[in-house]
Amino acid sequence: MARRRNLRSISTPIVLGAVSVPLAIALLVGWTLLIAENLSTRTDIALDVWLLVIGAISFVVIAAVLVLFSYYLAREILEVRRQDSFIDSVTHELKSPLASLRLCLETLARPDLPAGTREHLREMMLGDVDRLSSFIDDVLQASRLANLDQVGVSVSEIDFVTLATEIAEGVRMRRKLPERSVRVEAEPGFRIVTDEASLTIVLRNLVDNAVKYSGPTVDVVVRARRDDKQRAVIEVVDHGIGIDPAHRSAVFQRFYRVQSPEVRERKGTGLGLFVVSALVKNLGGAVDAISEGLGKGTTMRVVLPSDQEAKSVANEEVHA
Repeated sequence: MARRRNLRSISTPIVLGAVSVPLAIALLVGWTLLIAENLSTRTDIALDVWLLVIGAISFVVIAAVLVLFSYYLAREILEVRRQDSFIDSVTHELKSPLASLRLCLETLARPDLPAGTREHLREMMLGDVDRLSSFIDDVLQASRLANLDQVGVSVSEIDFVTLATEIAEGVRMRRKLPERSVRVEAEPGFRIVTDEASLTIVLRNLVDNAVKYSGPTVDVVVRARRDDKQRAVIEVVDHGIGIDPAHRSAVFQRFYRVQSPEVRERKGTGLGLFVVSALVKNLGGAVDAISEGLGKGTTMRVVLPSDQEAKSVANEEVHA
């Protein structure tokens, strides 16, 4: 049974601050009075030494508490900012397809509309519905992963080429890209033992991200192979805007989006790679973003356990 994580709360830094401030005042006042009294009598030098030691330790503790308070407070402020950015993105992601659907429906109400135009509008509406459905799935999945330590794993042997080709074609059709702009390069019959539902979400997010952050000409390749430990290595390669090395690990954080013009002009919620990272970790694997820098493309590399290790992970989940 999965356990709920302790939700982060700003009450922790507030409690730390409420305790540390009175403690600091009490220590300062008490220490000053004792030192003053001892200095006036000068009867016990050893007491001076102990007071100095106790005072030094107390100040170290207080300083540590205040540093922790500042750290937690700064982290919560950053989280709030990311959530604000997420809300802005969600508003756009919901309004755009809904406005498009409304316009299509109003146009379809015209009695003199040609049959070809009706079919085109129908396809547009289906695309908008798929976009909304995919977006809602990501939000629900991210919420689920953020509040649970693990999600259930049901492993099976998957034909990777077939699954990846279906996902690549789905993304290509939805974004109206030319043939071969999104392609799969793997040995025919390449198979992976893993959770199919999780792998589907991971591949869909990585391919969609690669297309979204490509340049004017989209050229995305999905590759798969085995390493020397028989682990499955999946790479989604694009030739797009790239990632600054300083942000390579941060892109997998929830709500995180790189603050650059190239990223801001491409709408997103900062949830896709968070979902990818959490699902891959749940499968016993690891994900990494590889990029030589801005404008030099990105390779998202997923390493999944060997078939035997994947079965062991699933068995551990069953007996947990």
